[in-house]
Amino acid sequence: MNVAVAVRLAFAAILRNKERSLLTVLGIVIGVAAVIVTVSIGAGARASIDRQIANLGSNVVIIIPGSTVSQGANVGLGAASTLTLDDGLAIAHVPHVAAVTPIVSVRTQVISQYGNWQTQVQGASPAWPYVRNWGLHEGLFFSDADVATSAKVCIIGATVASELFPNQDPLGATLTIRNVPFRVIGVLESRGNNTFGMDQDDVIVAPYSAVMQRLQSSSSGANVVNVLMFSVDEQANMPNAISAVTQLLRARHRIAPGATSDFSIRNTQDIASVAASTALTLQILLASVATVSLIVGGIGIMNIMLVSVTERTREIGLRMAVGAPARAILMQFLVESAALATVGGAIGVILGIAGSLIASAIGKFGYEPSLPAIFGALLFSAAVGIFFGYNPARRAATLDPIVALRTE
Repeated sequence: MNVAVAVRLAFAAILRNKERSLLTVLGIVIGVAAVIVTVSIGAGARASIDRQIANLGSNVVIIIPGSTVSQGANVGLGAASTLTLDDGLAIAHVPHVAAVTPIVSVRTQVISQYGNWQTQVQGASPAWPYVRNWGLHEGLFFSDADVATSAKVCIIGATVASELFPNQDPLGATLTIRNVPFRVIGVLESRGNNTFGMDQDDVIVAPYSAVMQRLQSSSSGANVVNVLMFSVDEQANMPNAISAVTQLLRARHRIAPGATSDFSIRNTQDIASVAASTALTLQILLASVATVSLIVGGIGIMNIMLVSVTERTREIGLRMAVGAPARAILMQFLVESAALATVGGAIGVILGIAGSLIASAIGKFGYEPSLPAIFGALLFSAAVGIFFGYNPARRAATLDPIVALRTE
């Protein structure tokens, strides 16, 4: 028996029992669909993470204050007031540091003549758009002269623009922040939500001097900043720059050798590695579940093929009696098993692609179809069919034709 005849007979057998065949391959369908959804959404998630990391800026390093203890409780990183504007000025002279900006954050209500909105106001330096790799949609960024004079000017994100100036041009308009009027001189490019679903466009950027003097309470400290961010000139110089900045800050903060630093340094590559590792772990977990489903589907195919061999014992005996060799019987049932699994795999691919599109639309995350995953899932499903179909096929091939013909 050649392969073409075996395939024709296999599909004829499948179509004779459509409902049973469909129920048999249900496990394969679910497994392959789960693999496609997992790989597609996982690839989309990794691409989204890479874009979000790139949005942080060009070779960015973030320095956050250390922890502090309040009434015996350690309140975690970022709570201490250990970073200052002078630290930022000193970091700017470290080799390979391209630009530095302090970040002073205040979350407050902002009012325009068209409405009000609660948002985050960030005080920064003119280097902020370079460090963050974030351009302007329109207008200009503030200058060093604006910082020196604590000018009441600001740049707003796309969300703030749409909420406070609906269908209006915000350039030149006035915002009131904690009873202080700020003039809008620019609008940032829209970036949408980040990996964690937070709206990156819901922000206002102003000179750090204006935020510290006009918007912060006097108890916050005249020289203390929430975060320092700096950009390294080249990716290859990142380790040397981080090491030099660490030594500089430890010396400035008079930290003894061996003592714990009162600050923490994070770079975008570390964040990307952690995020990618988390996504990969989740993807492997989901793929393992999908593999179990494929194995269960394979067991279902073996079960139904054993039933099929029993039902067709007389047919097998008749074919052997007229000269069909054992290998032809073996091939017939192996091809039938593989065809069942492949049909289930094809249905699973279609459902997997559709499920990925639906999940991507509902969850608003990335989706990237993977052709290797699709073909791999089809090949794996066929392999599952052959593996689990071999025992029933061998049993059919080794039947005694005399006994088979006597079977009712």
